[in-house]
Amino acid sequence: MELNVLNDSAYAYTGGKPFDPKLPAVVFLHGGENDHSVWILQSRYLAHHGFGVLALDLPGHGRSAGAPLPRIEDMADWVVAALDAAGVGAAALVGHSMGSLIALEVAGRYPRRVAKLGLLATAFPMRVSTELLEATRTDEATAHAMINAWSHAAYAHYPNNPGPGAWVPGANLRLLQRQKPGVLYADFAACNNYAAGLERAAQVRCPTLLVVASRDLMTPARAAQSLAGAIAGAKVVTIEGSGHNLMAEKPDEVLDTLVAFLRDEHLR
Repeated sequence: MELNVLNDSAYAYTGGKPFDPKLPAVVFLHGGENDHSVWILQSRYLAHHGFGVLALDLPGHGRSAGAPLPRIEDMADWVVAALDAAGVGAAALVGHSMGSLIALEVAGRYPRRVAKLGLLATAFPMRVSTELLEATRTDEATAHAMINAWSHAAYAHYPNNPGPGAWVPGANLRLLQRQKPGVLYADFAACNNYAAGLERAAQVRCPTLLVVASRDLMTPARAAQSLAGAIAGAKVVTIEGSGHNLMAEKPDEVLDTLVAFLRDEHLR
């Protein structure tokens, strides 16, 4: 689905069904150097089970035009503009890594636009090591290798990665490689510089779920504790045996957790 957001073309994957703004809306926000494709399983399932789904490509990512935005605050404003363009009043926002900071910023500053908040592989502060941040600026190939190694709990996944013919780390590396030059540094610098996390967390008024991964080296589960403590009534679910790329490493567990949250069912 193509949207006109702030006079630029933006792409949103709708899960294989036409987007219907009259349905409960779920908006997925990807992480740094990623795009909508990280949400394929979750977006397709929800689109075929009673939800209107928008898995957005942020500016400069995937199929969306424009340059990457320099600050989490700018990305949050863009997301609100995307909701306007799609005719959505309030939506459940689900963000992964950098996307979780964007979702948090939207929920804090625009509370009427967020019905529920899902923060996956989140952390605050989301600091980036000096060596990695410099590599994102000067040597993207090295940065991609570092990120890919730290994003997974295993090099090969059993059984069959988890599907026949799939190679989770290989697919993730190719996703990183196909983003435009300069996007990686812009995204990681935005995460590193974001300072308003606890202030926004205190402003959140909607049901909130944090999903952390037990073997996440990029945003360790313990790094989400400050946010969980600052958001009133927040619930935390830990996905065992997964690294940072939990939507690919543990797709069924992530989907089951999100479905229960979105449907107000009991969380394990």
